[in-house]
Amino acid sequence: MHPAIPNVPPPAAKLEPGDLVDEREAAAILGTAIQTLRNWRWKGAGPRARKVGARLVRYHRDDLAAFAAGEGAP
Repeated sequence: MHPAIPNVPPPAAKLEPGDLVDEREAAAILGTAIQTLRNWRWKGAGPRARKVGARLVRYHRDDLAAFAAGEGAP
């Protein structure tokens, strides 16, 4: 939070090229099937997924690393 203004979240970290990966690459990173990622998303489990536009689903590399390390979904 900003110290002078209450209830203002800190600015989001800037995304760098390659930070967001598609389902295919996320599945490869986690060593699982794409359908498993889809099932987890439907159940509200697994690593955090982000919608880009109306149809694109992307995963942030940091979220995948945290999930793989056993820290669960943020």
